[in-house]
Amino acid sequence: MKTAISIPDEIFEQAERLAKSRGWSRSELYANAVSAFVNSERFLGVRETLDAVYGDHADDSALDPLLATAQARSLAQGKW
Repeated sequence: MKTAISIPDEIFEQAERLAKSRGWSRSELYANAVSAFVNSERFLGVRETLDAVYGDHADDSALDPLLATAQARSLAQGKW
């Protein structure tokens, strides 16, 4: 899809230099930048939601020691 955007000259010039140094077209640079931004926003609010659930009782989210031991024993004993 083609689109037109307006950005400050200084940012445009920096973007041009970056695209050239990476061997990307201008379209590739902007598509990659928007994709990275969208992906970074995907989990926005997760920490806030968890804080609301656990509040001041973060220890409530700790793994039960018996369960941790059982999980550890269930792992293969080979080298990683």
